[in-house]
Parts: sequence; structure tokens; C-alpha cells
Amino acid sequence: MRTIFRTAEANARFGAATVRRHVRRGEWRRPGPGIVATHNAALTRHEQQEALLCSAAPASALGGLTALERDGFTGFENASTWIVLPEGARRPDIDAAFHWSTRLDADDVHPLREPRRTRPGRSVVDAARWAPSDRAARVFVIAAFQQRLVSARTVREALTRRGTCRRRALIVESVLDAAGGIQSLPERDFDDIRRAAGLPPPTRQARVKGPDGRYYLDVFWEEWDLAVEVHGVGHLEPGRWSADLTRANEVVIAGLRMLAFSSFSVRREQAAVRDQLLRLFASAGWTKDDAS
Repeated sequence: MRTIFRTAEANARFGAATVRRHVRRGEWRRPGPGIVATHNAALTRHEQQEALLCSAAPASALGGLTALERDGFTGFENASTWIVLPEGARRPDIDAAFHWSTRLDADDVHPLREPRRTRPGRSVVDAARWAPSDRAARVFVIAAFQQRLVSARTVREALTRRGTCRRRALIVESVLDAAGGIQSLPERDFDDIRRAAGLPPPTRQARVKGPDGRYYLDVFWEEWDLAVEVHGVGHLEPGRWSADLTRANEVVIAGLRMLAFSSFSVRREQAAVRDQLLRLFASAGWTKDDAS
């Protein structure tokens, strides 16, 4: 039940005389100028967010991770309260993170949910745009899919309404990955890294014998007993993740040296992947002379 109101809203809902009486008796409190709380206890974290929103322009909305959290997003609690202000609105003198937007209509802001906040598709796009890094942006998008807060359609529509925006290509790539539209092993990208490092061609999808049957390795250099696994989004599902860890352990126990990379790293952190590949081969006694 809602407990935080702008004073004008509280007067309209309960009556100005009722509001004044409760405040005067100490039954209700005023946590800030122009704000009424319909109790006299300390504000919860969510109530603090709502009080900050009430201090902003009336058309403002909670956005990004803050809005997602109110829609059930878990695992990424953010200390900041993200508020989207209508274009041209004055910046309030409160401790919150602000962005301005010309799109705060019913397409992007749910007309019925309280507190007023952007819809999940828009919230995910904004959370990715405002994220501190590309990796964090990708994690937010994929986690929202895994928690079933968004679909490819809702995020795509939110992106279309945004037009040009920061990290657009990464957001699109992450949506495709989460929806299964990108292979878990981006073979061409990985082979570019391998060739740039001067490493020998591997065997792909090699079969190795395990105690419960045959395992398939994404990349295998049999001569050197070296292997690489590239994990796509499917590997993040709890059941799949546990099974993959067990399989990887069996491969290592059998005597192979193995590295694991995310598909994100193979596509976007290629220098780090190349460096670890070279050090893996060096640990097996491989030298540049072996490449000639």
C-alpha cells in the first residue's frame, strides 16, 4: 500500500484538514518539503526512493535499475536512486541520479503502476546505457531476460523509440544472445584470436571420454593436451551451469589443461583472451618455433 505522497496528492486523496490533523498529532510525518508519509516510522528503502521521486517534477519516473527492482529484478541492488526527469525540468536538490527524457508517455512509463516508473523494456535499455562498463551492461540485459521481466520484442521496441543511444549495438547483441540468436561459440571471432596469437589450428567439437559417456570440447589441441570452452548465455542457466562445471572438472582430472571463456570475452575482450591462450600454451612447453 502506498504511503508516500506529494502534499497536493495527499490533500486530494484524504482531505487537507485530515492531512494537517495527522501531521499535527505526530501520526504522520513530512520527510521533506511538499511530501507526506502516512505513518511516523523511519522510511524504508523503497519509501526513500518514493520520497525522492516526489521531490522531482510531477511527470518524472523511476528508471533504470531502480525501476527494474520495483518490477522484481533481483541480484543487483543499487545504492543510487535513478530518476528520469521530463526534458527541461529543473534538477532537484536531492541525492539521486538524474537523466532527462522527451519520452515519458504511456509507451515508456506504465500508467497504473506505483510508484511511477518506466516499463521493464525501457528500464533495461536505460540500465545498460547508464551501466559503468560494457560487461555490466550485458549482464543487466541478460539477467532481465533470465528473470523473465522482458522479451526480445519489448526491448526492441524500447530501443526503436530511443533512436540513437549509447551501447545500442551491445544491447542488440545481448538481446540476440539472450534470445538464442547468437551461437554460444562465435567460431570466427575465436579463430581470429587464435591466428593472431600464432597458435596451431585446433580440432573443434572434439569428443573425449568421460566416466558417464563422451564429452564434446569446443576447441581441442590433442598434441598439447589443451582445450578451450566458450560459454554462451545458455551456460548461465543453473542446471546447465552445474553440469558444465562437472564436465569441466572431469576433463581436467583426465589430464587436460583447459580454459573457459564467455562468448562476450571472445567477441569483446580479445586481447585478454589471446594473452591467456599464449600463457596456456607456454605452460605446456609450446614456443613460437613450434608454429613455423
